Order: sequence, then structure tokens, then C-alpha cells
Amino acid sequence: MKHISHKISGVPYGKSKTRGDIEAPKKWTQSVIDQTKHLPKVTEACILRVTFLLPPNKFPKDLPYGPDLDNLMKRFSDALNQTIFSNTEGKDSCVVEMSVMKTMVDSEFESGALLEVLPIKIK
Repeated sequence: MKHISHKISGVPYGKSKTRGDIEAPKKWTQSVIDQTKHLPKVTEACILRVTFLLPPNKFPKDLPYGPDLDNLMKRFSDALNQTIFSNTEGKDSCVVEMSVMKTMVDSEFESGALLEVLPIKIK
């Protein structure tokens, strides 16, 4: 497996929404699938690094640090299970180390996720 480094464009979402654009989380999932389906398949243990690039509206006054990372990662890794992890036994369980962060960007145009996958040998 090769090292993967790729930017996925779109507004990241975690949980489903009950108001506003309730289709937005599904659109994000589909964006992740569409933008990673051409990437190499993971075939061994790996290190996963993800940086979520969030627009300012993801940091409201009642949530000044933005959405929960675990919720963002759950939707993101489930989408990757359909693409880069699809041929791996156990899907995303091949991830043996993970680094995840979020940061604010200036606009929705710049939002998305930076994905990096580094293969490692554990045997």
C-alpha cells in the first residue's frame, strides 16, 4: 500500500441534523465517498491522520470549540469503509493509531478534511 495524502472538499458533519439543511450530513458522507473512491485501497495496518477544516458557522457561541471530534470521525470513517478500507478485513479496524484535529477556516469554500494514511508493518 502507498502513502495516501488527499484533501476532501465540503463541509464536515457528524451526527444527523433535525433542523436547517437536514440533508447536509448525507451530502458530506457522499462527498467523502466520491472524493476517495479513486484512492488506493488500504491492505494492511495503518496510521490515520485527519484534520477537519470547519467554516466559522460550525463554532457558534454555545459550541465555541466546534462539533465533537468523535462524531465527525464516526461519519468520516464509515464513509471511508466504503472506499479505501473496503477491501481490508475488518474495514477501519486496520487503523492502529489515529490523530484527529479540527480547525477553523475562513469560509465554506475552504472547508473539508485533510486525509493522510500511512502504512505500517505490525507483524
